[in-house]
Amino acid sequence: MATTILVFRVDGMHCGSCALLIDDALEDLPGVGTTQTTVKQGRCTVELDADLSGSQDVIAVIEELGYRAVRCDD
Repeated sequence: MATTILVFRVDGMHCGSCALLIDDALEDLPGVGTTQTTVKQGRCTVELDADLSGSQDVIAVIEELGYRAVRCDD
């Protein structure tokens, strides 16, 4: 199955536990393969099934956890 990679800037993370919390929550979303969130870079990389337009779903999950997220185009 084809996948697509989305990158998000995440504000409000303070430690590695914040990144783990985000990764755990995103991996529960249907269609999400892998995630990698780093506090140092303030980024979250998400691998999704290519047929999903999950950008808004990803942002919603991150914001429900109390962080701010914006999709990056890099």
